[in-house]
Amino acid sequence: MTITLNGEPFSVAGPLTISDLLALLEIDPRRVAVERNITVVKRAAYGTTEVAEGDEIEIVNFVGGG
Repeated sequence: MTITLNGEPFSVAGPLTISDLLALLEIDPRRVAVERNITVVKRAAYGTTEVAEGDEIEIVNFVGGG
């Protein structure tokens, strides 16, 4: 299936959850915020929120600094 990931088309084998997508991308779920179709997904729901054909996913990394 094809989704939009951070503004770019991205093909993935479905079905998968937000947790599956983050694992595929080798992203630590504790260090990002995820938005699915303009709605922020709570971290506790990553494992149950399914990614569907045509979804728009935005992944934002937290950056520390001082």
